[in-house]
Amino acid sequence: MSDNIFASSVFFRLTIGGNDLGAFNTCSGMGAEVEIESYAEGGNNGFSWQLPGRVTWSNITLTRPVTADTAKIGRWLDETLRRVEPKDGEIVALKPDLSRIISWQVFGIVPVRWQGPSFDPSSSQAALETLEIAHEGLRPS
Repeated sequence: MSDNIFASSVFFRLTIGGNDLGAFNTCSGMGAEVEIESYAEGGNNGFSWQLPGRVTWSNITLTRPVTADTAKIGRWLDETLRRVEPKDGEIVALKPDLSRIISWQVFGIVPVRWQGPSFDPSSSQAALETLEIAHEGLRPS
């Protein structure tokens, strides 16, 4: 049995091109898919070769309640949309006490979508913002 204690609440800090964009409470979509080409070798009816092909990285979506860090996203988007240039960044998973659990280097980040909050005075839910980014790959660091 492992001695690891799993965090029940995790936060994610996002940095892109040296810009600290703050902490998020959800992070989804970190993944990759490898296209596989099946090749049937002549005379060998027992199996087909499974040859790896192109790797496709899924978009990463981060969500958080609106905070003062929302302005950081606005500034980063404004700067990026003037001249879209992929930049490397990092996503760090943090415990509630903000100590590091693990981090991922994310390569070639570009913004895909930012969704601002919906303000509804009849709802008691926090106003949320969502940032979706595309990238060229990632690896744990």
